[in-house]
Amino acid sequence: MPPSHAKLTSRNILVIKLGALGDIILAMEAFQAIRRRHANDSITLLTRQPFVSLTEAMPWFDRVWADPAPKLLQVRQWLAFRQQLRGGNFRRVYDLQCNDRAGFYFRLLGPGRPEWCGVARGCSHPRPDFGGEKLPVTERLLRMIEAAGVPRAGAADLTWLDGSLAGFSLPERFVLLVPGCAPQHPYKRWPAAHFAGLVEQLAGQGLAAVAIGTAVDIDAIAEIQALAPAVINLAGQTDLGQVAALARRAEAVVGNDTGPVHITGMVGAPTLVLMSRVTDPVRMLPRGPAVGWLKMDTLADLTADEVFKAIRLRSNPTPACNPPP
Repeated sequence: MPPSHAKLTSRNILVIKLGALGDIILAMEAFQAIRRRHANDSITLLTRQPFVSLTEAMPWFDRVWADPAPKLLQVRQWLAFRQQLRGGNFRRVYDLQCNDRAGFYFRLLGPGRPEWCGVARGCSHPRPDFGGEKLPVTERLLRMIEAAGVPRAGAADLTWLDGSLAGFSLPERFVLLVPGCAPQHPYKRWPAAHFAGLVEQLAGQGLAAVAIGTAVDIDAIAEIQALAPAVINLAGQTDLGQVAALARRAEAVVGNDTGPVHITGMVGAPTLVLMSRVTDPVRMLPRGPAVGWLKMDTLADLTADEVFKAIRLRSNPTPACNPPP
Protein backbone atom coordinates (compact mmCIF):
# COMPACT_ATOMS: atom_id res chain seq x y z
CA MET A 1 0.00 0.00 0.00
CA PRO A 2 1.61 3.33 -1.01
CA PRO A 3 1.94 5.71 1.95
CA SER A 4 -0.34 8.72 2.04
CA HIS A 5 0.79 12.08 3.44
CA ALA A 6 -0.82 11.09 6.76
CA LYS A 7 1.25 7.90 6.85
CA LEU A 8 4.47 9.85 6.33
CA THR A 9 3.94 11.65 9.61
CA SER A 10 2.40 8.75 11.50
CA ARG A 11 3.86 6.45 14.09
CA ASN A 12 5.14 3.06 12.99
CA ILE A 13 3.50 0.09 14.74
CA LEU A 14 4.60 -3.55 14.60
CA VAL A 15 2.27 -6.50 15.20
CA ILE A 16 3.81 -9.96 15.66
CA LYS A 17 1.71 -13.03 14.87
CA LEU A 18 3.64 -15.91 13.36
CA GLY A 19 0.98 -18.65 13.02
CA ALA A 20 -0.34 -21.36 12.59
CA LEU A 21 -3.39 -20.63 10.41
CA GLY A 22 -5.92 -21.14 13.21
CA ASP A 23 -3.91 -18.83 15.46
CA ILE A 24 -3.85 -16.14 12.75
CA ILE A 25 -7.62 -16.34 12.42
CA LEU A 26 -8.20 -16.26 16.18
CA ALA A 27 -6.14 -13.05 16.30
CA MET A 28 -8.29 -11.21 13.75
CA GLU A 29 -10.43 -9.40 16.34
CA ALA A 30 -7.22 -8.10 17.90
CA PHE A 31 -5.91 -7.08 14.46
CA GLN A 32 -9.09 -5.11 13.84
CA ALA A 33 -8.96 -3.42 17.24
CA ILE A 34 -5.32 -2.40 16.74
CA ARG A 35 -6.12 -0.98 13.30
CA ARG A 36 -8.97 1.11 14.69
CA ARG A 37 -6.86 2.36 17.60
CA HIS A 38 -4.01 3.27 15.23
CA ALA A 39 -6.11 4.52 12.32
CA ASN A 40 -3.57 7.21 11.41
CA ASP A 41 -0.50 5.10 12.01
CA SER A 42 1.44 2.76 9.74
CA ILE A 43 1.07 -0.86 10.85
CA THR A 44 3.44 -3.66 9.87
CA LEU A 45 2.68 -7.33 10.53
CA LEU A 46 5.47 -9.84 11.11
CA THR A 47 4.28 -13.37 10.28
CA ARG A 48 5.50 -16.64 8.79
CA GLN A 49 6.03 -16.91 5.05
CA PRO A 50 3.03 -19.26 4.44
CA PHE A 51 0.66 -16.58 5.75
CA VAL A 52 2.01 -13.56 3.88
CA SER A 53 -0.51 -13.74 1.01
CA LEU A 54 -3.46 -14.12 3.36
CA THR A 55 -2.42 -11.31 5.68
CA GLU A 56 -1.53 -8.96 2.82
CA ALA A 57 -5.18 -9.21 1.78
CA MET A 58 -6.36 -8.13 5.23
CA PRO A 59 -7.50 -4.51 5.60
CA TRP A 60 -5.66 -4.02 8.87
CA PHE A 61 -2.01 -3.74 7.79
CA ASP A 62 -0.01 -1.36 5.63
CA ARG A 63 2.71 -3.91 4.98
CA VAL A 64 3.57 -7.49 5.87
CA TRP A 65 7.02 -8.86 6.64
CA ALA A 66 7.88 -12.54 6.44
CA ASP A 67 9.73 -13.70 9.53
CA PRO A 68 13.20 -14.85 8.35
CA ALA A 69 13.33 -17.20 11.36
CA PRO A 70 17.15 -17.49 11.46
CA LYS A 71 18.67 -20.62 12.91
CA LEU A 72 20.60 -20.35 16.15
CA LEU A 73 24.07 -20.03 14.60
CA GLN A 74 23.14 -17.96 11.54
CA VAL A 75 24.82 -14.83 12.83
CA ARG A 76 24.64 -12.81 9.61
CA GLN A 77 20.92 -13.47 9.28
CA TRP A 78 20.34 -12.42 12.89
CA LEU A 79 22.28 -9.19 12.36
CA ALA A 80 20.34 -8.44 9.17
CA PHE A 81 17.04 -9.07 10.91
CA ARG A 82 18.02 -6.86 13.83
CA GLN A 83 18.84 -4.10 11.36
CA GLN A 84 15.45 -4.60 9.70
CA LEU A 85 13.64 -4.36 13.04
CA ARG A 86 15.55 -1.30 14.12
CA GLY A 87 15.12 0.29 10.69
CA GLY A 88 11.36 0.04 11.10
CA ASN A 89 11.52 2.85 13.67
CA PHE A 90 8.62 1.31 15.53
CA ARG A 91 7.09 3.27 18.37
CA ARG A 92 5.13 0.29 19.71
CA VAL A 93 5.08 -3.48 19.22
CA TYR A 94 2.04 -5.70 19.87
CA ASP A 95 3.41 -9.19 20.42
CA LEU A 96 0.38 -11.41 19.81
CA GLN A 97 2.58 -14.50 19.53
CA CYS A 98 3.76 -14.39 23.14
CA ASN A 99 6.33 -17.16 22.80
CA ASP A 100 10.09 -17.53 23.30
CA ARG A 101 10.92 -16.57 19.72
CA ALA A 102 9.03 -13.28 19.94
CA GLY A 103 10.61 -12.68 23.35
CA PHE A 104 14.04 -13.08 21.78
CA TYR A 105 13.12 -10.46 19.18
CA PHE A 106 12.41 -8.11 22.10
CA ARG A 107 15.92 -8.69 23.43
CA LEU A 108 17.38 -8.44 19.93
CA LEU A 109 16.24 -4.84 19.65
CA GLY A 110 18.48 -3.89 22.57
CA PRO A 111 18.55 -0.51 24.35
CA GLY A 112 16.13 2.10 23.08
CA ARG A 113 13.62 -0.55 22.04
CA PRO A 114 10.02 0.59 21.42
CA GLU A 115 7.06 0.18 23.73
CA TRP A 116 6.23 -3.52 23.83
CA CYS A 117 2.89 -5.13 24.63
CA GLY A 118 3.32 -8.81 25.42
CA VAL A 119 4.95 -11.25 27.79
CA ALA A 120 8.65 -10.43 27.27
CA ARG A 121 10.38 -9.81 30.58
CA GLY A 122 10.90 -6.09 31.09
CA CYS A 123 8.45 -4.96 28.40
CA SER A 124 6.57 -1.69 28.88
CA HIS A 125 3.04 -3.17 28.67
CA PRO A 126 3.07 -6.69 30.13
CA ARG A 127 0.13 -8.99 29.61
CA PRO A 128 -2.24 -8.91 32.60
CA ASP A 129 -2.24 -11.73 35.11
CA PHE A 130 -5.34 -13.76 34.30
CA GLY A 131 -5.21 -15.39 37.72
CA GLY A 132 -5.42 -18.92 36.36
CA GLU A 133 -8.69 -18.15 34.57
CA LYS A 134 -9.22 -20.42 31.59
CA LEU A 135 -9.85 -18.11 28.64
CA PRO A 136 -10.26 -18.50 24.87
CA VAL A 137 -7.22 -17.43 22.88
CA THR A 138 -9.04 -14.46 21.35
CA GLU A 139 -10.17 -13.22 24.76
CA ARG A 140 -6.62 -13.41 26.12
CA LEU A 141 -5.34 -11.31 23.24
CA LEU A 142 -8.12 -8.75 23.58
CA ARG A 143 -7.54 -8.36 27.32
CA MET A 144 -3.83 -7.96 26.73
CA ILE A 145 -4.17 -5.15 24.21
CA GLU A 146 -6.96 -3.54 26.23
CA ALA A 147 -4.46 -3.18 29.08
CA ALA A 148 -2.25 -1.30 26.60
CA GLY A 149 -5.04 1.13 25.71
CA VAL A 150 -6.61 -0.62 22.71
CA PRO A 151 -10.42 -0.83 22.98
CA ARG A 152 -12.31 -3.74 21.50
CA ALA A 153 -13.71 -3.25 18.01
CA GLY A 154 -16.24 -6.09 17.83
CA ALA A 155 -16.29 -9.23 15.71
CA ALA A 156 -13.80 -9.16 12.86
CA ASP A 157 -15.29 -8.00 9.57
CA LEU A 158 -14.46 -10.69 7.00
CA THR A 159 -16.25 -9.23 4.00
CA TRP A 160 -12.81 -8.89 2.36
CA LEU A 161 -12.32 -12.67 2.47
CA ASP A 162 -14.18 -14.06 -0.53
CA GLY A 163 -13.61 -15.94 -3.76
CA SER A 164 -15.30 -16.94 -6.97
CA LEU A 165 -17.18 -20.25 -7.10
CA ALA A 166 -17.90 -19.94 -10.81
CA GLY A 167 -15.60 -22.84 -11.67
CA PHE A 168 -17.43 -25.32 -9.44
CA SER A 169 -20.64 -27.19 -10.18
CA LEU A 170 -22.33 -27.00 -6.79
CA PRO A 171 -25.65 -28.52 -5.72
CA GLU A 172 -28.36 -26.27 -4.34
CA ARG A 173 -28.05 -27.65 -0.79
CA PHE A 174 -24.85 -29.10 0.59
CA VAL A 175 -22.86 -29.61 3.78
CA LEU A 176 -19.20 -28.63 3.60
CA LEU A 177 -16.75 -31.22 4.96
CA VAL A 178 -13.23 -30.39 6.16
CA PRO A 179 -11.61 -33.83 6.65
CA GLY A 180 -7.98 -32.70 6.75
CA CYS A 181 -5.51 -31.39 9.28
CA ALA A 182 -1.79 -30.84 9.58
CA PRO A 183 -0.05 -34.11 8.60
CA GLN A 184 1.93 -34.12 11.85
CA HIS A 185 -1.34 -34.40 13.82
CA PRO A 186 -3.04 -37.56 12.49
CA TYR A 187 -4.89 -37.99 15.81
CA LYS A 188 -6.96 -34.92 14.86
CA ARG A 189 -8.46 -36.71 11.85
CA TRP A 190 -11.90 -38.23 12.08
CA PRO A 191 -11.64 -41.54 10.14
CA ALA A 192 -12.50 -41.60 6.45
CA ALA A 193 -15.03 -44.40 6.99
CA HIS A 194 -16.92 -42.20 9.46
CA PHE A 195 -16.96 -39.27 7.04
CA ALA A 196 -18.26 -41.65 4.38
CA GLY A 197 -21.02 -42.80 6.71
CA LEU A 198 -21.94 -39.17 7.32
CA VAL A 199 -22.11 -38.52 3.56
CA GLU A 200 -24.63 -41.35 3.24
CA GLN A 201 -26.79 -40.03 6.07
CA LEU A 202 -26.76 -36.53 4.60
CA ALA A 203 -27.82 -37.92 1.23
CA GLY A 204 -30.78 -39.54 2.96
CA GLN A 205 -31.92 -36.05 3.91
CA GLY A 206 -31.43 -34.63 0.42
CA LEU A 207 -28.12 -32.95 1.30
CA ALA A 208 -25.01 -33.25 -0.84
CA ALA A 209 -21.53 -33.31 0.68
CA VAL A 210 -18.66 -31.16 -0.58
CA ALA A 211 -15.17 -31.96 0.75
CA ILE A 212 -12.34 -29.42 0.75
CA GLY A 213 -8.70 -29.60 1.76
CA THR A 214 -5.18 -28.68 0.76
CA ALA A 215 -2.82 -30.77 -1.33
CA VAL A 216 -1.78 -32.74 1.76
CA ASP A 217 -5.41 -33.82 2.25
CA ILE A 218 -5.90 -35.25 -1.25
CA ASP A 219 -5.32 -38.85 -0.18
CA ALA A 220 -7.60 -38.56 2.86
CA ILE A 221 -10.45 -37.14 0.79
CA ALA A 222 -9.89 -39.69 -1.97
CA GLU A 223 -10.32 -42.40 0.66
CA ILE A 224 -13.66 -40.90 1.65
CA GLN A 225 -14.73 -40.70 -1.99
CA ALA A 226 -13.80 -44.34 -2.56
CA LEU A 227 -16.23 -45.30 0.21
CA ALA A 228 -18.87 -42.67 -0.61
CA PRO A 229 -18.67 -41.84 -4.35
CA ALA A 230 -21.38 -39.19 -4.01
CA VAL A 231 -19.04 -36.77 -2.21
CA ILE A 232 -17.96 -33.80 -4.32
CA ASN A 233 -14.17 -33.73 -4.06
CA LEU A 234 -12.58 -30.26 -4.19
CA ALA A 235 -9.31 -31.27 -2.53
CA GLY A 236 -6.47 -29.00 -3.58
CA GLN A 237 -8.79 -26.77 -5.63
CA THR A 238 -9.76 -23.99 -3.20
CA ASP A 239 -7.98 -21.03 -1.69
CA LEU A 240 -9.05 -19.51 1.63
CA GLY A 241 -11.28 -16.94 -0.06
CA GLN A 242 -13.16 -19.74 -1.80
CA VAL A 243 -13.40 -21.64 1.50
CA ALA A 244 -15.16 -18.58 2.95
CA ALA A 245 -17.43 -18.36 -0.08
CA LEU A 246 -18.34 -22.06 0.13
CA ALA A 247 -19.06 -21.71 3.84
CA ARG A 248 -21.42 -18.82 3.16
CA ARG A 249 -23.33 -21.04 0.71
CA ALA A 250 -23.31 -24.23 2.79
CA GLU A 251 -26.15 -25.47 4.95
CA ALA A 252 -23.55 -26.46 7.55
CA VAL A 253 -19.87 -27.31 7.98
CA VAL A 254 -18.38 -30.38 9.65
CA GLY A 255 -14.64 -30.56 10.13
CA ASN A 256 -11.66 -31.54 12.19
CA ASP A 257 -9.81 -29.13 14.46
CA THR A 258 -7.97 -27.36 11.64
CA GLY A 259 -7.48 -23.85 10.28
CA PRO A 260 -10.27 -23.68 7.67
CA VAL A 261 -13.02 -24.41 10.24
CA HIS A 262 -12.01 -21.19 11.99
CA ILE A 263 -12.81 -19.37 8.75
CA THR A 264 -16.14 -21.14 8.25
CA GLY A 265 -17.20 -20.30 11.79
CA MET A 266 -16.23 -16.65 11.54
CA VAL A 267 -18.14 -16.07 8.30
CA GLY A 268 -21.28 -17.30 10.04
CA ALA A 269 -21.70 -20.84 8.75
CA PRO A 270 -23.16 -23.34 11.25
CA THR A 271 -19.91 -25.16 12.02
CA LEU A 272 -19.45 -28.41 13.96
CA VAL A 273 -15.85 -29.07 15.05
CA LEU A 274 -14.72 -32.62 15.83
CA MET A 275 -12.11 -32.65 18.58
CA SER A 276 -9.79 -35.27 20.02
CA ARG A 277 -8.33 -35.27 23.51
CA VAL A 278 -5.56 -32.83 22.52
CA THR A 279 -7.91 -29.91 21.77
CA ASP A 280 -9.26 -27.67 24.52
CA PRO A 281 -12.65 -26.38 23.33
CA VAL A 282 -12.55 -23.47 25.79
CA ARG A 283 -9.26 -22.12 24.44
CA MET A 284 -9.39 -23.13 20.78
CA LEU A 285 -13.04 -23.19 19.67
CA PRO A 286 -13.49 -21.19 16.45
CA ARG A 287 -15.20 -17.83 16.81
CA GLY A 288 -18.60 -17.38 15.24
CA PRO A 289 -22.32 -17.11 15.94
CA ALA A 290 -23.15 -20.77 15.18
CA VAL A 291 -20.19 -22.92 16.23
CA GLY A 292 -20.55 -26.21 18.09
CA TRP A 293 -18.24 -29.06 18.93
CA LEU A 294 -18.06 -32.74 19.77
CA LYS A 295 -15.09 -34.18 21.63
CA MET A 296 -13.86 -37.74 22.06
CA ASP A 297 -10.49 -38.85 23.42
CA THR A 298 -10.02 -40.99 20.32
CA LEU A 299 -11.86 -39.62 17.30
CA ALA A 300 -12.42 -43.11 15.89
CA ASP A 301 -14.85 -43.65 18.78
CA LEU A 302 -17.06 -40.76 17.60
CA THR A 303 -19.70 -42.29 15.34
CA ALA A 304 -21.19 -40.89 12.16
CA ASP A 305 -24.64 -41.12 13.75
CA GLU A 306 -23.55 -38.92 16.68
CA VAL A 307 -22.11 -36.33 14.34
CA PHE A 308 -25.16 -36.41 12.07
CA LYS A 309 -27.51 -35.79 14.98
CA ALA A 310 -25.40 -32.83 16.19
CA ILE A 311 -25.48 -30.93 12.89
CA ARG A 312 -27.51 -27.73 12.86
CA LEU A 313 -28.56 -26.62 9.40
CA ARG A 314 -28.63 -22.99 8.32
CA SER A 315 -32.18 -23.42 7.08
CA ASN A 316 -33.36 -25.03 10.34
CA PRO A 317 -30.91 -24.16 13.14
CA THR A 318 -32.91 -25.31 16.18
CA PRO A 319 -33.54 -29.06 15.81
CA ALA A 320 -30.83 -31.53 14.93
CA CYS A 321 -31.01 -33.50 11.73
CA ASN A 322 -33.18 -36.54 12.22
CA PRO A 323 -31.86 -39.81 10.88
CA PRO A 324 -34.03 -41.40 8.22
CA PRO A 325 -36.55 -43.97 9.49
